[in-house]
Amino acid sequence: MEKAYMLISCEIGEEHSIYLKLKEIPEIKDCTITFGNYDIVVSLETETITQLNNIISTKIRKVGKIRSTITLRVTT
Repeated sequence: MEKAYMLISCEIGEEHSIYLKLKEIPEIKDCTITFGNYDIVVSLETETITQLNNIISTKIRKVGKIRSTITLRVTT
């Protein structure tokens, strides 16, 4: 099992619409709107690192109005 947290910065006022789009992605286990340097924090899980990379590249980063992301991979 691969786990990661993603810190997302988005365009001003777009937090809620991005949150709703991210919640539709099955691999995202938790999604929270925050205040501060990052607008949304996401927790995601996949079976393999390849799947994790694919979800980040093809699903999350393709959501419109996202300015930047930082991915924190969990190791055990």
